[in-house]
Amino acid sequence: TICPNPPHMKITAKPFVSVLVFFPLEAGTPVNGNDEVERNMVLVEKLAYSKGLSPEAISIMLEFAMSLRMGTSLCARVLKCLIPATLVPQEAVVRAVVWLSVGKIPVSTQILFIKWVLTVFDMIDAKDQLRAVYGFIFNFVTEENLCPFICHLLYLLTRKESVVSCSMLILFPQGRQPFLLSLLSLYKVFCPEMVMLSIPSRIKSGFRNHNMPWKSALIAVQKGAGPHVAAGISPASTTIKTNPRKRKRCHLELPVMTSVVSKEAQTEPSSCGKVVPLVQLHSFAQLLENMHRIELPAQMGSLLGSSLALQYLDCVQDESALLRLNFWLGYALHEEFLFCGDRGASQNSQEALPFLDRLLSTQHFLQEGFSCSEAFLYKFLNVWDGSLLRPQILGLLSNIPVVPSAQIRQLLFEPLMQLFFTSSLFFKCGLMECLNNMLLKWLTWHSVYALEDDLDISLNSHTSINMTLSGFKDSVMELVDFVGRLASLGLQLEGCHSLLLSFVLDFYETVCDMFMKYGLPLVVMPPPGVFYPALFATDPVSVDRLAYIMHRWGLFTSCFDNAAMHVQAFHISRQMVREFNHYIIVMVNCLWNSKMFQLDMGLSLGEDLLLKSKVPQYWASFDLVHHPAFMSYAVDFHHRVMLAWRKDMDLNSIKDSKPWSWYLEFLVSQGYDGLKQFVQSNIGRQQLPADEG
Repeated sequence: TICPNPPHMKITAKPFVSVLVFFPLEAGTPVNGNDEVERNMVLVEKLAYSKGLSPEAISIMLEFAMSLRMGTSLCARVLKCLIPATLVPQEAVVRAVVWLSVGKIPVSTQILFIKWVLTVFDMIDAKDQLRAVYGFIFNFVTEENLCPFICHLLYLLTRKESVVSCSMLILFPQGRQPFLLSLLSLYKVFCPEMVMLSIPSRIKSGFRNHNMPWKSALIAVQKGAGPHVAAGISPASTTIKTNPRKRKRCHLELPVMTSVVSKEAQTEPSSCGKVVPLVQLHSFAQLLENMHRIELPAQMGSLLGSSLALQYLDCVQDESALLRLNFWLGYALHEEFLFCGDRGASQNSQEALPFLDRLLSTQHFLQEGFSCSEAFLYKFLNVWDGSLLRPQILGLLSNIPVVPSAQIRQLLFEPLMQLFFTSSLFFKCGLMECLNNMLLKWLTWHSVYALEDDLDISLNSHTSINMTLSGFKDSVMELVDFVGRLASLGLQLEGCHSLLLSFVLDFYETVCDMFMKYGLPLVVMPPPGVFYPALFATDPVSVDRLAYIMHRWGLFTSCFDNAAMHVQAFHISRQMVREFNHYIIVMVNCLWNSKMFQLDMGLSLGEDLLLKSKVPQYWASFDLVHHPAFMSYAVDFHHRVMLAWRKDMDLNSIKDSKPWSWYLEFLVSQGYDGLKQFVQSNIGRQQLPADEG
């Protein structure tokens, strides 16, 4: 291992100029024992790791390495110290690519060179000449060892005009490797007729992180901290050993939007006539004027920080841009939350917070999530502690598209159930809100994208997955049943806490509107573990909301009178009708008729036990007068109205005909419209006969 010179050795401009003059050596110059070569190499390494190399130096050293003028021994060493200070000349990269075809460069060195190109790709001053030799680069796909890295480079260079026939890819011994599928998926976007291979809608990211030999040095040079890291970088080593416990996040900073076309090229009329860099647009009017001539930035992650870029994605629906953005996001999320040691994500949450907030705002703007964040969440939920960046993670979770019923248990329900029962009350409330938002998005998507004949519906405009209406209903039913189980057990664990009950009722308000508001022919009753805690709640708001929910479900009865909406069209079973009728009977007898604990109510208690409670008139303990949630209103009403002709406190007097109607109006005036609607739609109405279902 050759280490850089000690700190006392200074590099001035003149000595380094002489170094650059020295390196265009003649072929065959010996290496072993050549002290002058070694001395100049040390000077280059010292400058590279401290300040970075200028474009001119990059060109000279890259030509020296790839031409093998001094054999293969120095080639890898030179490549590892090519740390650019500013830009990388495109011409130098093109010449180096041409040297690959000579056949004398070892395969390991060829791979190292392609890795270097991938690392500095966004620092190359232009890409037009590289795209001009796209077909030449494509020929290296047949090299088994180079194929993963060449596919990555082609993925970054691909434009519609550069797509070539890729049927030969299917014949490769690598088969359906992720890196090939990723490149083919991009080809299929531009020229679907040229790709006969079926591409999965969800494929594993095929491109790995290849920039480790230069990563730390690039960051240090860009931040001006080169001398502090130079000593820890071994120029001759293949990889840099980093301590995962001290790893710093570097992917969560949104890159600055830059053009893939050099500034010199932008001034040429020929370049300006073809494309307009997105970075040069500053208004929506300019965006509309140049909509079909826009050149996307070098770093796709920079799109998240530009409102104009998001408007472009929303208007044009550029599939290639979405694919590239998905790749960048997936890489950042996996690297910083899944692959960092010792829970590295929690060490730099200040960087992760704005990144995830920006991702959430982007998804809200586009009104759909990214497939990469969906794949990330399925893995992250298994290692998440439920507290790290909880609002952001739950926000991303609520944007997940419809999950097939056969997969939803393993991907979502199992990890969420473990988190739910081992976390605090506030996490339970947050998860209930998240699942409610998820259901709302699913129902909204159904109401917008469902076909009129209800035979087939597509998940979204950027995926090939289709789901039948019955499959969609199965997924919704699975979600509602899962929330019902969580809510029932959660309310028991938390002592029917009013805050948790409020979020649970939010969810069931969405459920009761699935048909009336979103057109989904599905009826689901709340489980007893939700219905009875809401009915016997000590706060009047919960009882009022339950009354509203039952009123909304009662509106389904109008469908039975419409021949075009037969019961079977809603898949309402006899059991569902019995549950609905039972809940209505319980609420009417409890709140209105003062007939609590009757044998036909499902809540019958032994007569001896009821007498031992010593509660007078226990059968009326939960009517609208004596219910714990409304007793304070009954007392207030009695003081305001009844004391005008009664001096003693007798709440039972409110049940007389005239005071009772006044009392109901008094409750409605307090804002309890749910009770009003329930009474109007259910009191004195015949229940549904169970045999009609």
